[in-house]
Amino acid sequence: MPLQADSNGVRHLEFKALGTNCSVKFRQADDRTALAFASDALGWIGNFEAKFSRFRPDSIVSRVNAAAGGDWIEVDDEMEHMLKLADDLHARTNGILDPTLLPLQRIWDWKTVHLKLPTAAEVKAALALTGWKKVQRRPGAVRLPETGMGLDFGGFGKEYAVDYLARMAGQCGITDALIDLGRDIFALGGNGIHPFWHIGIEDGCKTGTCWGGLAVTDHAVSASGDYARYFTHQGIRYGHILDPRTGWPVSNGMRAVTVVAPSCLEAGVYSTAVFVLGAREGLHLASLARGVEVCAQSESGIEGSRAFGKWLVKAA
Repeated sequence: MPLQADSNGVRHLEFKALGTNCSVKFRQADDRTALAFASDALGWIGNFEAKFSRFRPDSIVSRVNAAAGGDWIEVDDEMEHMLKLADDLHARTNGILDPTLLPLQRIWDWKTVHLKLPTAAEVKAALALTGWKKVQRRPGAVRLPETGMGLDFGGFGKEYAVDYLARMAGQCGITDALIDLGRDIFALGGNGIHPFWHIGIEDGCKTGTCWGGLAVTDHAVSASGDYARYFTHQGIRYGHILDPRTGWPVSNGMRAVTVVAPSCLEAGVYSTAVFVLGAREGLHLASLARGVEVCAQSESGIEGSRAFGKWLVKAA
């Protein structure tokens, strides 16, 4: 496991997990402690993915989905915690964070949808199988009442994992770390040069470029956008982020949303919620959450919450 420190004392751990490229940068002078943290982090993320990924046929999520329309499935305390978390996030985002969108995700399969759009009837039928409030729960068990329903924790699973790894780092005595799981980020301490980590703000209108940067410490950053994953069909732009209210990709002119928050869980769900709701309604929703600061970029420009500017640095 290559963990040699660079000239600033930063060690780099890179790996693939949760369907994306992941990176953990951290400063820890003691080799044994550094290796122990890296090993524990990789072990935890592997177990988390095996348990909660809908792409793993033996995961608890896949077992629940396979039983849709049938029996109750027993769950342990950790799954119970994830379900309660989903319930809370669904309420906080006014239903925009909905872990039951799997039927829609199936018909909007990114591998094929750009060749042929689903029909309005297919979207309507899939939408009818969604709705978090339909999920039946009792202590130690969960049930999806309709055949074809399905859970997917992809809307908050990576963010939950980022926060968990950040706590693991702290428990190992690591005060400087940058946890990055597919651009869901938690910045702990600083980078060895500054008492913060520098994080670029991607330009939603110019793919692959940044219009600015953030100086972040002890906070999380998450971005949502369709600038990297979209296609045009008969003159209409379709991105990969779905609106749970309509069953269709978001089409409100939004291009990118960047959120700084006390936790990655908050940063991630609010970046998605603002993107779906649009700048005006989304910024209002985010203003109700303490410490959540938002920058929203649409086709017409950039606007943000009042205190977002305190995190900004000039672009390099």
